[in-house]
Amino acid sequence: MTKTALIVRHVPREGAAGFLAPIEAAGYSIERIDVANPAFEAVDLCAPDLLIMMGGPMGVYETDIHPWIPLQIKKLAARLEKDRPTLGVCLGSQMIAAALGAPVYQGHTFELGFAPLELTAAGKGSPVKHLRGVRVLHWHSDTFDLPDNVELLASTQHYRHQAFRRGANVLALQCHAEMGEDPRFEDWLTHFWADLDSATQCPNALREDHDIYGPAAVTAGRVMIGEWLAGLNA
Repeated sequence: MTKTALIVRHVPREGAAGFLAPIEAAGYSIERIDVANPAFEAVDLCAPDLLIMMGGPMGVYETDIHPWIPLQIKKLAARLEKDRPTLGVCLGSQMIAAALGAPVYQGHTFELGFAPLELTAAGKGSPVKHLRGVRVLHWHSDTFDLPDNVELLASTQHYRHQAFRRGANVLALQCHAEMGEDPRFEDWLTHFWADLDSATQCPNALREDHDIYGPAAVTAGRVMIGEWLAGLNA
């Protein structure tokens, strides 16, 4: 039987991008659902063989503005209780942290741009090792406490909790190793212009870094995801 993968998009401009190739190569049939779609309320997040939750500009704590957030966290917690294979990117990683009982909150600075990760000993023995020495895209100002019973895999100079895993099946990435070749990056620059102001970043400099560092980041990200998928305990 064909394995199924569901990509949850919090905004349409943040999709799986470079991660699509290794997911498809691993034999998954991919479906997508936007949280703005009324059908999202009825979606069973425990059902797909693989769940991928992408990023978004909202905070996990903004439940008054985004009433779907508590429902998503509740559904996600049920999936994690079953140890079903789950990948979270940026907001998706924060969702995983929240579903595992850890607080998510505004950080002390806006981390935006291409920068390397500092891997922990556990990170060097995980699929995240493929990001070692690679400048990957960071675009967030929220962070989280590390949940119980997980391994911290990577940090940066600004935020200690950048990537973690729980066993073989749950991987949370604060960075965007899927971005570097997707034309939607230009949409990020124009739509999220307020983020650039907050981070005092120049869009032209980011475009240049995207051209220089993006392809290597995507290549490393694809190898990372491919290795993670191969090691799942389905």
